[in-house]
Amino acid sequence: MVKKTLAVIALAVLALFAVPTAATAAGYVAADKVTVSGSAVAGGTVVVSFAAGAFAAGEQVSFACTGSGTATLSAVKAATATLVKTADASGATSVNVKLPADATGTYTVTATGVTSANVATASITIGAADAGTTGKALASTGNALANTGYNAPMLLIWGAAGVLLLGIALVVVMTIVRRQRANA
Repeated sequence: MVKKTLAVIALAVLALFAVPTAATAAGYVAADKVTVSGSAVAGGTVVVSFAAGAFAAGEQVSFACTGSGTATLSAVKAATATLVKTADASGATSVNVKLPADATGTYTVTATGVTSANVATASITIGAADAGTTGKALASTGNALANTGYNAPMLLIWGAAGVLLLGIALVVVMTIVRRQRANA
């Protein structure tokens, strides 16, 4: 029985240390080397830049963009747009993402170094259109937003909690005293 238990523990420890090495097999590019700029609205163009050192110098970098609708990477348009570009001498590169006119939700741009296997990702979240862009003004009821919270003073809340704790302590002390008197 002891041998089986030790074998199970040894396998569990082995599995625990084997899984993280598989997850770090590819080189991941730090988030501070990825910059998203431009107009993240439906129909807008966003530039995703990867700073120097993100990829090897002169390396081929494969870009993929996924999201709802059809995005355009530089000149390629598809449901999942892909494009291959060459990084400059410092390992930096960028790609233009043209969002569709009916874009909603989040788009993910993934850049993968062909030889270094470095992977960088950027998320582009499309903001909701405001009233000015639809041409229709929002109707105003003249009322403020509904109050969904409880506006009690914090002193009252802490005081009530203190009284509750004192009551519990009193019950515990009275129980202990009663038991001691019964046993005496």
